[in-house]
Amino acid sequence: MNSEGFKHIECKHCSQRFSHVICNPENDYHHSIDTHKICATFKKGEMLFKEGAYATGIFCVNQGKIKLSKLGEEGKEQIVRLVKSGDILGYKALLTGNKYSGSAIALEDSNVCFIPKDIFTGILKKDANLSFEMMKILSNQLKSTEDALMHLAQKPVRERVAEVVLYLKETYGVDDENNINVTLSREDFANIVGTATETCIRFLSEMKKEDIIEMSGKRIKIVNQAKLVRTANIFD
Repeated sequence: MNSEGFKHIECKHCSQRFSHVICNPENDYHHSIDTHKICATFKKGEMLFKEGAYATGIFCVNQGKIKLSKLGEEGKEQIVRLVKSGDILGYKALLTGNKYSGSAIALEDSNVCFIPKDIFTGILKKDANLSFEMMKILSNQLKSTEDALMHLAQKPVRERVAEVVLYLKETYGVDDENNINVTLSREDFANIVGTATETCIRFLSEMKKEDIIEMSGKRIKIVNQAKLVRTANIFD
């Protein structure tokens, strides 16, 4: 890890103490984790790990926002997941022994703790509760992937654009001015939707004209949640 270090925070004092699944095992492994983990700050645009590399541990996000993306055959980026404070990264490749299926890139300056493979797998072998929690995380990720594939195949682009706006709000919440609390380039937004940047901009502009959302630079504010949900064609 070549990134700039940030102050080493003991797990018991971490702001994400009750968010990270790894930080709340059935038994107290915090001392072992604290002794071996590496804390670092990844600057905006910096890569935590690269698609095609082998996993050597897991990453716990203390603070920040990160995108997981894959490159298509023609080199086009597809963002497959957004990560927030309290999430973990790299566990799928680590548990399966496969190479990373995508790259992790910081969307903003992010504080991250890296736990080496042998420490993490050692805890999993001893803690049945943590192993079960990891199974649930993997199952939920599989469901999300299946849903995303279905939407890409069946939903019109306008509906997918509206759904991504809702997804961003659900993932990152809103700031004091009620703007969705993440700054994405229009290219990144389009890479989540799975469409051309120009197409994405056009549908966002249409939703602005229809008073569904407001936009200020890269900031988006939802002004009519019910209409946005209908536009996304989401039903309980």
